Amino acid sequence: TEEDMLSWLRLIRSRRVGPGTFLRLLAEHGSAGAALAELPAIARSAGVADYDPCSRTAAAAELDAGRAAGAVLLPLGDPRYPAALAEIADPPPLIWCRGDTGVLARPAVALVGARNASSLGQRTARALAAGLGAAGLVVVSGLARGIDAAAHAAALEGGTIAVMAGGIDIVYPPENAPLAAEITARGMLISEQPIGLAPQARHFPRRNRLISGLAAGVVVIEGASRSGSLITARDALDQGREVMAVPGHPFDARAAGCNTLIREGATLVRDTADILAALQGSPGAPAVPARCKPPPRPQARPDLQAPASQPSGADAPEPAAHAPVARATGDRLQQAILACLGPSPMAEDQLIRDLALPAARIAPELLQLELAGRVIRQRGGLLALAQ
Repeated sequence: TEEDMLSWLRLIRSRRVGPGTFLRLLAEHGSAGAALAELPAIARSAGVADYDPCSRTAAAAELDAGRAAGAVLLPLGDPRYPAALAEIADPPPLIWCRGDTGVLARPAVALVGARNASSLGQRTARALAAGLGAAGLVVVSGLARGIDAAAHAAALEGGTIAVMAGGIDIVYPPENAPLAAEITARGMLISEQPIGLAPQARHFPRRNRLISGLAAGVVVIEGASRSGSLITARDALDQGREVMAVPGHPFDARAAGCNTLIREGATLVRDTADILAALQGSPGAPAVPARCKPPPRPQARPDLQAPASQPSGADAPEPAAHAPVARATGDRLQQAILACLGPSPMAEDQLIRDLALPAARIAPELLQLELAGRVIRQRGGLLALAQ
């Protein structure tokens, strides 16, 4: 319903509520409306006295602005929501979409690379994108300069998805506005960010997990050792996707990241046939890969439906009766959680095992620490101490 959609939008736009916290609140309280009602009390117990959730007025204004821009808001659990994206550890609860939503149901491969791409790199991107389209695959990229733009342009005929770092109505860089218009007419633009948000540096790493999450595999075409393309490749590894790279000259800094990925085990890509073979698992695959759908994640996830439903979470095993931390409550349990965490990311399942407590005991205290800004949830749902 419209009211459910407003509640979901208010919850995900509330301060310090990211995708992981959103799903936790939804599972614990049964609905976004109930979670919103409890959020100020949860924040107060975490030491945040002036916490106010996103207002109904602000959420309604965003809904109106998105629809005025010709966008559709898809909730996690909607039949049109990309199945591959729903399988990642921290899927966006809501995504804004402009274009043909049918593209989201097709198998996809991500092509990413340098913004200052060489002429050869751009030709390679165009050739791979056109070949993937001919094989029936959608090309996913980030609408950036260089490799991204070349891949999108060549994939228009076969289908392409552009994942945006800012609001879906804010094209960045501005010179790609004509390309974005073509993608809207023949493919799809998507974003998890609010309407009207101008992209900032911190938004791009979050965007990259969606690029890899939408795809069965990621191909890097020119990427420096420290680049957003390598962040996307790491996200792909975390999500169980195939990681591939086009090799480059050893003296070209733009190829350093690709060459490193290949040295570390990524599949070397020369042409579209190499991509199809890597995805299909057999050399010379002539048709659409059999492994276009990403493999299921090993851990159990809640069954998620559209906003009107009530998702439920899986319980962790009961701890041993003699667990020394089992008596910890309130502040003591929060201190135990903080003692287990550090600057290096840690899986929540591992934290539960280390504390030897039921997930239901740990979850409320962990949520308070997140809202207080003492614990942050990183890519893939990993936890770390705030620095």
